[in-house]
Amino acid sequence: QVQLVESGGGLVQAGGSLRLSCAASARTFSNYAMGWFRQAPGKEREFVAYIGRSTYYADSVKGRFTISRDNAKNMVYLQMNSLKPEDTAVYYCAAAPLGGTYYSRAGSYVSWGQGTQVTVSS
Repeated sequence: QVQLVESGGGLVQAGGSLRLSCAASARTFSNYAMGWFRQAPGKEREFVAYIGRSTYYADSVKGRFTISRDNAKNMVYLQMNSLKPEDTAVYYCAAAPLGGTYYSRAGSYVSWGQGTQVTVSS
């Protein structure tokens, strides 16, 4: 079992930047793919990015967001640049075992954080 805690959310103007952090409690953190998802009010939870043996981004954030991890510190990050009002959502960190899963699907993840609110004003 891996426990996850997100931080770094807040209010930012359109065009601004935020960096989200996710702290993981797992002895074998490096054996997990880590993903970021987001959910806006009244919307389905959607995939944002993951990092495992490679990285992958949703088309809506490609070129603006960067996912990274520090296995020595059991941390994963999401650097968000050129933020848009449509990026407003609760952002969730998630963990999935490496090997043969679909990391852009929420159902592939076994652990989730509590979420952190990101609000982008126009």
